[in-house]
Amino acid sequence: MTIADVLRRSTDWLAGRGSDTPRLDAEVLIGHALGMERIRLYTEGERPLMPDEVAACRALIARRGGMEPVAHITGHRAFGRLDLEVTPDVLVPRPDTEVLVDVVVEIAPEGARIADWGTGSGAIALSVADLRPDVTVTALEVSPEALAVARRNLDAHPALGARVRMLASDGMAAVAGERFDVVVSNPPYLIPGDLDRYPALRHEPERALVAGPVGTEVHARVVAEAAPVLVPGGRVVLEVGEGQADAVGAILAAAGFAGIGRRADLAGSTRVTWGHREG
Repeated sequence: MTIADVLRRSTDWLAGRGSDTPRLDAEVLIGHALGMERIRLYTEGERPLMPDEVAACRALIARRGGMEPVAHITGHRAFGRLDLEVTPDVLVPRPDTEVLVDVVVEIAPEGARIADWGTGSGAIALSVADLRPDVTVTALEVSPEALAVARRNLDAHPALGARVRMLASDGMAAVAGERFDVVVSNPPYLIPGDLDRYPALRHEPERALVAGPVGTEVHARVVAEAAPVLVPGGRVVLEVGEGQADAVGAILAAAGFAGIGRRADLAGSTRVTWGHREG
């Protein structure tokens, strides 16, 4: 078989197994198996593949057919301008979360001190620091395994090392005596039944996905813990799930935050809610 044959068959096979982006998935995985950039799959599409190359492609495609995330198969994911290591210990960074980063980059004051509550892979912390050279970011993570991934991602981007620190912390516990201009978080916001609705999520850490029976339990915790460490006028910026914006806005208002704002993702769903601390 040629590269074009494998690409076509893989795309058709993945389309029949629930992939939303079968062509893209096939391109990325076949390119990874063959050590080729995606464009070369087309410029060299008529090249016959050796049996071991076909076997390597099939092995990766089969894993994706089981709904394993592409990022877990390849071990990395592009997020913003960065290439990040991704393992099953962390959520796969998604384009929706880039909207959260955009909001922080826009509203953080000059020289801001920013805390990232539950950093996971470090995607938010590192992207904010990358886009705003004037800020410092403290990334907080309770999972030792996830923190190890975040620290490796920081090591892979040494230019950010002087402005990003990674701390083991259950919520804000490790920085309770410090003050920040912004607290940002992409907290768990699913309910347990969502894992049945989205079987692909079973490959990602449940603790980073499921908040509880309501879905906004962790948002409430982030807001409660952020309030004491924010300077007057400091902001909390939160990613929210579909239909949660009103509830999270109410949580912010009840905690004394004003200027509640919202930002939609590319699909038109409200993805980010934020407010500032008065006084």
